[in-house]
Amino acid sequence: MEVKRVVKEAREAFESGVTRSYSWRRSQLRALKAILLEKEADIFNALKLDLGKHRIEAYRDEVDVPLVCFPATGEIVAEPLGVVLIFSSWNFPIGLSFEPLVGAIAAGNAVVLKPSELAPASSAFLATNLPKYLDNSVKVVEGASHIGEQLLEHKWDKIFFTGSSRVGRIIMTAAAKHLTPVTLELGGKCPAIIDTLSRARDIEVTINRVAGAKWGPCSGQACIAIDYLLVEEQFAPLLVDLLKAKIKKTYKDPENSARIVHKQHFQRLSNFLNDSAVAASVVYGGSFNAESLLIEPTILLNPPLDSEIMREEIFGPLLPVITLKKIEDSIEFLKVRPKPLVIYAFTVDEKLKRRVIEETSSGSITFNDAMLQFAVDSLPFGGTGESGFGKYHGKFSFDQFSHGKAILRRSFLIELSCRYPPWNEWKLQFIRYIYRFYYIGIILMLLGLKR
Repeated sequence: MEVKRVVKEAREAFESGVTRSYSWRRSQLRALKAILLEKEADIFNALKLDLGKHRIEAYRDEVDVPLVCFPATGEIVAEPLGVVLIFSSWNFPIGLSFEPLVGAIAAGNAVVLKPSELAPASSAFLATNLPKYLDNSVKVVEGASHIGEQLLEHKWDKIFFTGSSRVGRIIMTAAAKHLTPVTLELGGKCPAIIDTLSRARDIEVTINRVAGAKWGPCSGQACIAIDYLLVEEQFAPLLVDLLKAKIKKTYKDPENSARIVHKQHFQRLSNFLNDSAVAASVVYGGSFNAESLLIEPTILLNPPLDSEIMREEIFGPLLPVITLKKIEDSIEFLKVRPKPLVIYAFTVDEKLKRRVIEETSSGSITFNDAMLQFAVDSLPFGGTGESGFGKYHGKFSFDQFSHGKAILRRSFLIELSCRYPPWNEWKLQFIRYIYRFYYIGIILMLLGLKR
């Protein structure tokens, strides 16, 4: 019960928002400094009892920053991790293979790529062509899930996985055997806050971008696709009508929609509507064609929040619209749910934008557009919590597949005898003095740079 209480109180403290403020961070760091200054004798005594450390040795090693390395230079050298395993996904089978592959190769790794068997033509393309263009350090292994399981039995220096949280847990379990570092690019229910329906000039753009991010690429079968909408009650009828019109104009024709990738996924999506309460919330669409694996773009208004469609990532053309008394309630709505890969917010309200940034947690936030952030290589892409961890794209991909090895270089020019026993009071005072002198010099140097 004590452990449970401690964990609960720590979580409550974080959720209160107190730790986010600058004043809290500064006060806590100052408190840590006060412990070192005011409780120095107690620290010396504890280290003496536990480790037999002399108080001067303790001061040198644990109470202050060691100066024994002065003068010295330091650098960070990027080195490849070794042999990395990349699992790519079926929904963007080429792009989600090349994107991490570029980073892994740029960092100097050997790579084994396992494309998804659910996109067999793309998998075959990669298996056929990558060996023709790249040397033997990059290999492609095709096959179903049992091949992936066989790959996970081996030791890797890094595993990069794009896919579902269910399989992500399997990846982590296998990686733990060898303490292999893992990057997981998972999904999550990416919400979109709609706060532009009172602004006539922004409505059409909002609808275009929302519809494009739900029924455009892969018909919602993308980890960064909009999963559901949050809107004020008063604007819900207008939003639904505008979305209906957009579907009829642009996405009704099957030629403008992507089919569901396979029967199991089609069945999963159709099962969402088996719940009678969910089916009753359908205000547009809802038809399925099991033979062609096509699902009509579908809008649902306020399906039960405890239903499967509101608990699981949809990954398809079904779009729930959730109404709120006021749009500011969206903050609390999101805070009590798992962290999404992306939060989208269509608004010109700077206060609301600031609250979304400061009071919610997600892999990223995009204002007034959707899915576009994936194409911006100067921004890292990745999740947090159940939406995954690890960032990539552009330089972040290089960093993801590199180890930053710290290098310290010293000369034989200066040797401080105070770093060695036998200990005496003079050495302690000298260490104290030299530390203070060193810090004053650093402060003066920084002030000089500012000028």
